[in-house]
Amino acid sequence: MILQAHLHSLCLLMLYLATGYGQEGKFSGPLKPMTFSIYEGQEPNQIIFQFKANPPAVTFELTGETDNTFKIEREGLLYYTRTLDRETRSTHNLQVAALDANGAIVEGPVPITIEVKDVNDNRPTFLQSKYEGSVRQNSRPGKPFLYVNATDLDDPATPNGQLSYEIVIQLPMINNVMYFQINNKTGAISLTREGSQELNPAKNPSYNLVISVKDMGGQSENSFSDTTSVDIIVTENIWKAPEPVEMVENLTDPHPIKITQVQWNDPGARYSLVDKEKLPRFPFSIDQEGDIYVTQPLDREEKDAYVFYAVAKDEYGKPLSYPLEIHVKVEDINDNPPTCPSPVTVFEVQENERLGNSIGTLTAHDRDEENTANSLLNYRIVEQTPKLPMDGLFLIQTYAGMLQLAKQSLKRQDTPQYNLTIEVSDKDFKTLCFVQINVIDINDQIPIFEKSDYGNLTLAEDTNVGSTILTIQATDADEPFTGSSKILYHIIKGDSEGRLGVDTDPHTNTGYVIIKKPLDFETAAVSNIVFKAENPEPLVFGVTYNASSFAKFTLFVTDVNEAPEFSQYVFQAKVSEDVAIGTKLGNVTAKDPEGLDISYSLRGDTRGWLKIDHVTGEIFSVAPLDREAGSPYRVQVVATEVGRSSLSSVSQFHLILTDVNDNPPRLAKDYTDLFFCHPLSAPGSLIFEATDDDQHSFRGPHFTFSLASESLQNDWQVSKINGTHARLSTRHTDFEEREYVVLIHVNDGGRPPLESIVSLPVTFCSCGEGSCFRPAGHQPGIPTVGMAVGILLTTLLVIGIILAVVFIRMKKDKGKDNVESAQAYEVKPLRS
Repeated sequence: MILQAHLHSLCLLMLYLATGYGQEGKFSGPLKPMTFSIYEGQEPNQIIFQFKANPPAVTFELTGETDNTFKIEREGLLYYTRTLDRETRSTHNLQVAALDANGAIVEGPVPITIEVKDVNDNRPTFLQSKYEGSVRQNSRPGKPFLYVNATDLDDPATPNGQLSYEIVIQLPMINNVMYFQINNKTGAISLTREGSQELNPAKNPSYNLVISVKDMGGQSENSFSDTTSVDIIVTENIWKAPEPVEMVENLTDPHPIKITQVQWNDPGARYSLVDKEKLPRFPFSIDQEGDIYVTQPLDREEKDAYVFYAVAKDEYGKPLSYPLEIHVKVEDINDNPPTCPSPVTVFEVQENERLGNSIGTLTAHDRDEENTANSLLNYRIVEQTPKLPMDGLFLIQTYAGMLQLAKQSLKRQDTPQYNLTIEVSDKDFKTLCFVQINVIDINDQIPIFEKSDYGNLTLAEDTNVGSTILTIQATDADEPFTGSSKILYHIIKGDSEGRLGVDTDPHTNTGYVIIKKPLDFETAAVSNIVFKAENPEPLVFGVTYNASSFAKFTLFVTDVNEAPEFSQYVFQAKVSEDVAIGTKLGNVTAKDPEGLDISYSLRGDTRGWLKIDHVTGEIFSVAPLDREAGSPYRVQVVATEVGRSSLSSVSQFHLILTDVNDNPPRLAKDYTDLFFCHPLSAPGSLIFEATDDDQHSFRGPHFTFSLASESLQNDWQVSKINGTHARLSTRHTDFEEREYVVLIHVNDGGRPPLESIVSLPVTFCSCGEGSCFRPAGHQPGIPTVGMAVGILLTTLLVIGIILAVVFIRMKKDKGKDNVESAQAYEVKPLRS
């Protein structure tokens, strides 16, 4: 028994020393309140802590929620003998007291708390093996209509108990489109946007979903999972726009009047109307039953149709679905009399007008609905004044309102004016309109110029456009202020370019000759201008215009020195950026109106790329061109006349440079922060990007990537992702903790292809909280490998000495039991 106790103590001591529990303050220390955290499921007989006794204390006592699992040795070693289970008990509240040789408490008891930490040893389980639910077609996407729930006995505060839901099967699956979605945290099932639009009970009245739940937030390959089945019935959507409503205008019934109704699929919806037209008066309302009312009489002549929207919202004010469009048409009643177009409508008729000819049309208006009996108008002449030479000289078409001569042609000497009273009526109302008919003289007189030749007129070619240069005058003997006496002047000869025009004063028939376009000495130094004067009304049969209606004058234009004129405002050329120096790029042309020679020069050639032939206007390159420096390249071309006042004008020359492949690939940015956490647990990869300064097609660049040296292929691999990005991967995990420089060969695939070698510095380093840092030196208090070996050898030596002492004393005592000694050294075994 004594030997067994000594061996038990020695085993505890070896375990205590070998595992480093001898460090003061970390795994041993004085008796004080403490809390320890231990993962459930670990091997039993693990030492938790060693309490050190202060004299006169010689032993320790453990009480509380030990569950016959936690024990303490006389030397103060606290340990547990059975595997812990958090789901059975997550916290053990213990008390430890220090006792003297007589068993009396000399220190404590102090509270010791054992927190059992969770491991993922329970699978999630759905509360039901099968769920059933229903959803209306066209329900709002994302609004839950069913929840599935699962539980997990693991700690919900850790990833072990954090559940993630997922739809793994939808039947039927139409066009590979998911109609349903699930909140991975809450298990709430709702429609997707496609499901809201496409679900139709007439086509597929039911669906089946298979839903899985995983612990570890669904992020681990070692997650536990469970599945359940969900049957969903699709019901018809009753949230539909009602039929268009027709309302008679100006109703006298008490308002409000119910006109239609909308209804949401479920009770509790909150309804409202939205006036998209923002009318100053919106005469509709809706109650919380979905009944829609008109709140006041409608007037079709004010507005003949209304379009507004009914909205259903939940208790939080969020729309339950799309708004419904409501159409209300206002039906007409005959509540408007005809109206005349003006207080007096005036027509003119020539005195020789033939019978039946139209004099004019009286067009009255009715605000009631068009093309209905309410707006159908009838016309009737009720009075003619004066009745000379007789009554009934006029008639009016009953429905068209067109006035005609009925009995004979009119003579101005009988009366120059007639007044008619015309009755305009619809089926309920009558209105009197008034028409004045003026009998006008016939156009039997031609305009006659006061003189046939207005002589010569000399003007400089830079005379302002809009200037009045001549006044002409003709007279007409017909009745004044009629179409027969009004005179219009036209230039019929000598101005093919339309540089001149004539404005007529309507009161005096005076003509004012004005400049409409700039005069030009070079194209028309002398012009013989011929005018014709005529009436807007046609001449009567047998009367024609003669020489009296024509006049002329001669216009002399004097020369003014003008600046050269370019043939176009912008000249453009397009060449490759690698053209040889001295290549002709294009040419510009200008012309001096006076025919003087022109000298060309450049302005704004900031890069010194160009020169221009001063005589021909040809433009050449004098330096290498570079598209990347700027394209198009814009300069000004100056044309200056040689001699006289040296006037000049300016045009633009735009040089468009097409790209050639003259820029090698390079890294898109400075990659100085690439790292892997050391040591690698598995091969890893990093992504980098290449670019160059050349112009690319709409499909972008097409770089290829490879390792620049065969010696790198044992450690690294480069794979292309797309035309600009590649992935650098490690081939193994055996890398030193240092920086590696990986050389990458990049080819742009151009014409001709250009390539370059880029350097990627990659660091293997210790990591903490996502950051890279160099490993620190040895921490004091932590045994090195050599120290551990020394501790083990020393322990074995001490065990040998103790065993020798024990055997010698047993031999001396000749088998006598020493009770006190046995009590002092006996310990309970760690294993049963």
